[in-house]
Amino acid sequence: MKYFILIIIFLFTGNAQANNINISVKTNLDLNCKFEKVIIKNSEHNFVSFAKDQIERENINSLKIIAKNPDTLIVENLSKFINKIKLEVKISNKDIILIQAFDQERNYSESAVYTRSTGEFIHEITRKINSDEKEKDISFYSCIKNNQDT
Repeated sequence: MKYFILIIIFLFTGNAQANNINISVKTNLDLNCKFEKVIIKNSEHNFVSFAKDQIERENINSLKIIAKNPDTLIVENLSKFINKIKLEVKISNKDIILIQAFDQERNYSESAVYTRSTGEFIHEITRKINSDEKEKDISFYSCIKNNQDT
């Protein structure tokens, strides 16, 4: 959870594109991630947490994360949106991998953070960013590697 707070601070304090790209660790991961819980904020729920036995969510099979110096970071099989959009925030270091992308209108975003030491993966979807009715879906996963990180 502390990484989630750090992500939020990071995303709202850095404006320059150069600050949003930092690939210091080469990465080639293939992960299997089991859904653990979700926090939902929408018209029905105000940051309500649901465990895996309370809500139906899919696991993420074969989540691929590839990072190469100086600025290449590719994430596959997380969502259709991430598969087709250019990432604005790309960070890969010895501790975390962090990504964020916005749609063209900047009214929808997806971000994710993977913590290498714990295998925790957080995926956040934000809808209606430009509205007072902003919606959030923050999913937490526990991941294991299908391959060795190289």
